[in-house]
Amino acid sequence: MSPSHKLPKDFIWGFATAAFQVEGSANVDGRGKSIWDDFAKLPGKTLDGGNGDVATDSYRLWKEDIALLASYGVRSYRFSISWSRVIPLGGRNDPVNQAGIDFYSKFVDELLAHGIQPFVTLYHWDLPQGLQDRYGGWLNKDEIVKDFTNYAKICFEALGDRVEHWLTINEPWCCAILGHGRGVFAPGRSSDRSRNPEGDSSTEPWIVAHHIILAHAHAVKLYRDEYKSTQKGQIGITLNGDWALPYDNTPENIAAAQHALDFAIGEYPFSYADPVYLGFYPPYMREVLGDRMPDFTEEEWSVVKGSSDFYGMNTYTTNLCRAGGEDEFQGNVDYTFTRPDGSQLGNQAHCAWLQDYPDGFRQLLNYIWKRYKMPIYVTENGFAVKGENDIPVEEAVKDYDRIHYFQGTTKALLDAINVDGVDIRSYFPWSLLDNFEWADGYTTRFGITYVDYETQKRYPKESARFLVKWFTEHEDSETAARLDKLKRKTTNGSSSTTIANGSVSSKADTKLPCGHEEGSPATQQRWGIRATFMKFIAAILAFIR
Repeated sequence: MSPSHKLPKDFIWGFATAAFQVEGSANVDGRGKSIWDDFAKLPGKTLDGGNGDVATDSYRLWKEDIALLASYGVRSYRFSISWSRVIPLGGRNDPVNQAGIDFYSKFVDELLAHGIQPFVTLYHWDLPQGLQDRYGGWLNKDEIVKDFTNYAKICFEALGDRVEHWLTINEPWCCAILGHGRGVFAPGRSSDRSRNPEGDSSTEPWIVAHHIILAHAHAVKLYRDEYKSTQKGQIGITLNGDWALPYDNTPENIAAAQHALDFAIGEYPFSYADPVYLGFYPPYMREVLGDRMPDFTEEEWSVVKGSSDFYGMNTYTTNLCRAGGEDEFQGNVDYTFTRPDGSQLGNQAHCAWLQDYPDGFRQLLNYIWKRYKMPIYVTENGFAVKGENDIPVEEAVKDYDRIHYFQGTTKALLDAINVDGVDIRSYFPWSLLDNFEWADGYTTRFGITYVDYETQKRYPKESARFLVKWFTEHEDSETAARLDKLKRKTTNGSSSTTIANGSVSSKADTKLPCGHEEGSPATQQRWGIRATFMKFIAAILAFIR
């Protein structure tokens, strides 16, 4: 294979998760509540009534999960820190929980011991409940900016000597619009009194968005002023947004697609990206929102503009756009996947908002590169197979629709780099594990690893095999040799792990959960089901070697 078809030198690849979606152990080792803890337990807030009390039990099974990552041969792991595990009540004058800091410190050390770079998100939607109760959370600029900056400082000091990549805030659109506009995410605020007891959808989302940008910018300023010179890391924000295509070639629909890009690329990233990278809000946003749109002072703009070392990009799909929409949160643009001839844009995922269309991924990468001229880190990209939660595990792991999705997006990624000249430096498929999928509960599965939520056993899916093989084949040979050498060096003498029967266990701790002891009927039955995966696991290990 010619070098032109390889990934760039030092390209980072791995898988991603978020603390509340995987950790569980909600009341363990001093962790305080986040806004999602009680919200998820309110009737009707999640599709299946599920919550994050256990999730994938990754707080307890963290070594097993890192061993799983090592078995996949990943170069990096994107995970988030639970703010309320570090500062249970969240505030700058509240006690710091040393047990929480120690957990993440050990976690980072274990990743590095396996040659895996930590890629750390400070905030993935799980605001400490204490701050929501105390002053309204993200609605209070003066307090939340100071408290978030203080939280970031604690993380930089505890982990920054070993972490080279930081994300301040994940998908602020979801915090602002889903949490304070539609009210379907925590803290559950909107103007719809049939859904939420409090909130104002006409003003609060824009206020929250404004404050999130400012909190992000101050955390970045702190890092650059006090830590970057010694820790040598990169820091930025990651934004969600999907590509927008005109429904047809009529002028009004071409304009609608551009409005979607200006206002949102599907979901408002440019209401964040333009201030951060260009130093202004999109004109179309000002036109739509008028005097409801907050603005920064001259001093605040000086902190906000340029407050990211890269463009962090979460993207999943492409939308066809028509003029005449009435949803302000979509820029008054109507979205559809159905073409004028009645055909669908791509394969339908389990989620109504997601179809498989890799050409849109490539076009979005080009658009962002041309508009902002910043290195792009793709921090999320993935697919939920329709009905995957309703079929047996032995069928679910044969996730061919997800493979089809990744076949398209990895090709688009490679073409954007080598044909189009886009500066792309990472790719993190979402997600390492099936997990708690927010308002969907456990009904929607994005993982490349199947999780049996009753036993917490992990089963690699065929998509994991595809991705490991693809990255092994396309990784720059010099980078691969250097990182493999580092991995051999760092893992020498560390506790070894084994992968067998679709689950990961440490040789130092092979005790099975109650009811799954070796020789028990339950275990014999599970061995019969899992035996078919032995060749698959061996193949993954062979790819890594």
